[in-house]
Amino acid sequence: MKRFAVLGVFFIFSGCGVYNFTGIGTIDAETFQVNYFQNNADLIEPGIERTFTRRLQDLIQDQTNLSLTNSGGDLVYEGEITDYHIAPMTATADQRAAQNRLTISVNVRFTNKKKEDDDFEKRFSFYYDFPGNNLPVGSTLNTGIDIIFERITQDIFNASLNKW
Repeated sequence: MKRFAVLGVFFIFSGCGVYNFTGIGTIDAETFQVNYFQNNADLIEPGIERTFTRRLQDLIQDQTNLSLTNSGGDLVYEGEITDYHIAPMTATADQRAAQNRLTISVNVRFTNKKKEDDDFEKRFSFYYDFPGNNLPVGSTLNTGIDIIFERITQDIFNASLNKW
């Protein structure tokens, strides 16, 4: 009976050998770099390019054992913020916005210097809805940007490292 228990534990751990606890497959890389994402959107919200760049760096550092580098990274993330806009989603009876939507889109070029088949260029986008009587400033704007960047950075992470 002990042999079966030992074999069961062996198979459980050997089956997980390809993945770590974040679900990432084995990566043949040691370093990554996130180049500064320029804000090329028609409507510019100051500072979001710096915030986005840092959020992507932090997410990768928190969820992998890769080392961040400024140049020569095995994995390279670069791109630009291509869209930042606010649009009314629903209207009240007196033709005022009852709900607005903040949308941010980011174009990402991912390069894996160890495995070129993983390279891609892809657009990632997400939105945040807020009440029409709120202005997109202060806590409303900060909450929206936090929610949008959390989703976009996770989507980038999944596309580049989890292959989702």
